[in-house]
Amino acid sequence: MHDGVSKEEAEAEPPYPTARAAALRIEPHLARHIQAAGVPHPQAAPQPDAAAIETIVNAGFWASLRPEEGRPPTISLAFAPPSRAGRRVMFERLIPLAPDALARLAPAVERSGIHLGVWRENGASYVWGTTRALPPFCFVLEVVAPGLLVVKQSRGEESGKFVNVAVLEGDRIKVLDHDAALPDAPALLTSLLAFDAPASPHEPDNILARIAVSMRAHHRGGSLLVVPAESRAWLESMVLPIRYRVSPLSSELADIMLAGPDARREARWHNALRRSIDALAGLTAVDGATVITERYELLAFGAKIGRRDGAPRVEQVMVTEPVEDASAEIVPLAEFGGTRHLSAAQFVQDQRDAIALVASQDGRFTLFAWSNAENLVHAHRLEALLL
Repeated sequence: MHDGVSKEEAEAEPPYPTARAAALRIEPHLARHIQAAGVPHPQAAPQPDAAAIETIVNAGFWASLRPEEGRPPTISLAFAPPSRAGRRVMFERLIPLAPDALARLAPAVERSGIHLGVWRENGASYVWGTTRALPPFCFVLEVVAPGLLVVKQSRGEESGKFVNVAVLEGDRIKVLDHDAALPDAPALLTSLLAFDAPASPHEPDNILARIAVSMRAHHRGGSLLVVPAESRAWLESMVLPIRYRVSPLSSELADIMLAGPDARREARWHNALRRSIDALAGLTAVDGATVITERYELLAFGAKIGRRDGAPRVEQVMVTEPVEDASAEIVPLAEFGGTRHLSAAQFVQDQRDAIALVASQDGRFTLFAWSNAENLVHAHRLEALLL
């Protein structure tokens, strides 16, 4: 079964300069996640050492630069032996972990939830097949776009959920700081950062994360305002009349969330939830902001944000990103973003019990929330957590 696989074939490409430095930083993070989760699962995936991580990252990077039929490859590489992977398809002959081979395989595995299984023996790395079920704590490298890679690790339970560990883009390495302690951080941020946080799709903060991912996916940019239920104060920060105000409010997503435990175990509930989230995220592509309650009831979309009467104009924001070695910066709002960012920050300054999610066309994603500790608008950069 090992015929045709050699160390030379698997590692013949020139080194990606960032791969080694990234591997040395990523390896201890994988171990810490397992340690934080307590006793490892008996079926947990073996953890790659720095050399294995470097080899996988190197192959993934060069594969990302090899388009197939004019399309850049999107690939998910999972480090696990076949014996630890479920719902697998085994190749008769092992495939060298080489960029050309990965690029050719990419069209077969570009859909979400399908991974190429990677293993390393006797100094050689190879692809043994595909899998749709990964063991707990499995190391995964996702090739997202040319030169853009995301290192992930599956959560401690067999839920199909992952936590982002690092983002590599060109020569830049962003290692996520999952221990970041921010005063009065929004629940969505703490949920995304917590490796051992609940991963079920009906957890409230997970729903906002899924909406955020769907907002980024349409690549049109958009704004989502989340306001307290039963409050009409948000209207004071709108240009009236609102062209697409909903009356009565739409409660499709809210109604889905009211389903009991038995219903939530059924595939049709998950399908309905996904469709509802995508439909809501699609509304954010319309010029203006989409407004929902904290119970996910739709109030309006295409709404123009204005400054509340008598309120001061927002001049600056505190910007943070939950990555290692990053520090908070106070930035003039005019230098931080365009119209969407300016209006979202103004809304949060005027409506301090609300939050605003803003997706940019270039893939950036920002959560705006009022910080009582700093007494100003806090802009949380989240794209590294959502890739």
